[in-house]
Amino acid sequence: MRRLRLLGLGILLAASGLHALSQSHQYRYIRAGEPADIKVQSRSGYALMGGGTDLDEAFEFLCDRAGGGDFLVLRATGDDEYNSYLRGLCHLNSVATLIIPNRFAAADPFVGDAIKHASAIFIAGGDQANYINFWMNTPVQTALNDAIRRGVPIGGTSAGLAVMGEYIYTAQGDKPDDPNLDGKTALVDPYSTRIHLAQDFLSIPILKNIITDTHFARRDRMGRLLVFLARFNEPEGKRVSPAGPYIRGIGVEERAAVLLEPDGRAHVIGFGAAYFIDADHAFGVLQKGKPLTYGPFTVQKVAPGSDFYIKSWAGDGITYKLSIETGKIRSTQTANEIY
Repeated sequence: MRRLRLLGLGILLAASGLHALSQSHQYRYIRAGEPADIKVQSRSGYALMGGGTDLDEAFEFLCDRAGGGDFLVLRATGDDEYNSYLRGLCHLNSVATLIIPNRFAAADPFVGDAIKHASAIFIAGGDQANYINFWMNTPVQTALNDAIRRGVPIGGTSAGLAVMGEYIYTAQGDKPDDPNLDGKTALVDPYSTRIHLAQDFLSIPILKNIITDTHFARRDRMGRLLVFLARFNEPEGKRVSPAGPYIRGIGVEERAAVLLEPDGRAHVIGFGAAYFIDADHAFGVLQKGKPLTYGPFTVQKVAPGSDFYIKSWAGDGITYKLSIETGKIRSTQTANEIY
């Protein structure tokens, strides 16, 4: 009897271990609405949301292009609070949240299939390091880029926006207890171990040669975006050659969004500005361990209700220049304002 009890206990423990392993590697899929997907004709468009309180208008932009189909929210952590919000806001066949917490889950065939059948996709906020660590070079990345090519509208907020440009600040070097790399910290050392950069997670044609940043003025991120641009635009950076295309930046404030058409027309909405930054006349010397000196950068600050055109890199905004001198930003604006 004792042997049988031990055998039974061993089977129970083994089963529990397998269940725990399965749970730890498992995606979570929570769906609201109709149980079966429908086939619709989606229309391309990109909602670049700066973080903070969500904007109905930005989600309505995505919903309108989803054609009443199936809206998919992607996350690495968190829950399904967007399901009820979107169900109340938009007329859709379904809204689902897919939580992909590791590379094992990202390789599950169901995950790729769910992305394949989405009529609109939204990448939630959180930690972009998770998206790079868990999703890059997996079927998730492949499925997302296939969706972009099919014309599926895509949006992202906070960390979700941070991974939408061709170039990315991955946040992989951030400390767990200090997730915000602010501008002052970045300017002290452009090669800090906290600055990890990447390329080519998503292939959105109109965001080629662009890096995006979020929570812009509130978290003082202008300085860090200028550092990223300096890094990418040096000959040893990611440009194909010193004469190649310059990498540009888009910073979006909290409670603001840029609604971007495939043809490059960008409409700013919400309660904050968007900043379109060009580095094609900037130069300087980057040295590890030394404050940055680099510039000038041309900034175009576009207010809510105004437009910007990505292809011509011009729009309805205030234009000024910023330069960095030994880690300090100097502005041509009155009172040396950088925002």
